[in-house]
Amino acid sequence: MTAGKATSNTVTEVQDRELIIKRVFQSPREAVYNVWTNPDHLPHWWGPRGFTLSVSEIDVRPGGVWRYVMHGPDGTDYDNKITYREVERPERLVYSHGDGEDDEQFRVTVTFAEQGQTTELTMRMQFKSAAELEKVVKEYGAIEGAKQTLDRLEEQLARI
Repeated sequence: MTAGKATSNTVTEVQDRELIIKRVFQSPREAVYNVWTNPDHLPHWWGPRGFTLSVSEIDVRPGGVWRYVMHGPDGTDYDNKITYREVERPERLVYSHGDGEDDEQFRVTVTFAEQGQTTELTMRMQFKSAAELEKVVKEYGAIEGAKQTLDRLEEQLARI
């Protein structure tokens, strides 16, 4: 088990085949959930710094799909497909994350825990194996990318 803490107050932990990311936002739970699921907000924060996002469809309900393309700073496009498994507004989302070819590269559970006027967000990304998780951490910088994404989420919450 390894753990780390970013200066941005994002805490990460790796447990076997699961990456756990936690952060407290200075915003009410409903606002955090809305920015996480609203296609008007997503292009402003989803993805690491330098990436942009195009949403082609989003249907946040069990069985619904969110298709989007992340555009890398080097011009590379990354197709993504999320299939929602559970939706409990504004407390919890469970979804499969794929790339259009593999419908479930990993499964994500996001919880939005209300703490007065703040929200503790916990994101659990479960991979098929510890080796697959290690690959995305080493080759794709998944931990740093997640921290940057949540930094951008916090910035978007401050704008609204």
